[in-house]
Amino acid sequence: MSLPDAKTIEEASKLNVLDSDGKPLTFGSLIQDNEVIVAYVTTLATVRPEALEKANKKLIIIGCGTWQPIKAYVERSGFKGPIYADPTRGLFNLFGTISSLESTPKGEQKKSYAPTSYFYNAVGSIWARLFNSFSAGLQHPQHVGKQGSISQLGGEFILGKDGQCTFAARMKHTEDHTEVADLMREAGVEYP
Repeated sequence: MSLPDAKTIEEASKLNVLDSDGKPLTFGSLIQDNEVIVAYVTTLATVRPEALEKANKKLIIIGCGTWQPIKAYVERSGFKGPIYADPTRGLFNLFGTISSLESTPKGEQKKSYAPTSYFYNAVGSIWARLFNSFSAGLQHPQHVGKQGSISQLGGEFILGKDGQCTFAARMKHTEDHTEVADLMREAGVEYP
């Protein structure tokens, strides 16, 4: 699939996301001042805020659930940047992401962030995702069921101030995020 075009970015700019307090913001307001790296993964917690600042970039994460679990998610993940919720999945749909519960296909090398333990391989990523949701739910029972669809895949997108997308990677399976080092190289951000 190709890069989102200017029309898609313009449509996306009009959609609302919710911040950690449930306040609606247009996606356009998030991407207007800096080149923005839009991602759907918390392995980005390893990106140093000062490296983003030096490169004049902003990194945001957008999830498909409701806004209520965001603060607990920040606490658990260690991610220092803004996280938003897109419970309607409008951005996910506009940017061409898919839903799937498939893990890394046989013969394809796993990404560095993907667990390779015997247990994980035996039960698959779907069970690991369910377990993570369950264990988070034990700590924050009020968030159970608010994490969004576990089958919704995301991706990574780099959007310029001019409304152009310069990089897009859409997940094809549950372990298909772009490696953080590769994404930061594409964005011109020093890593680690």
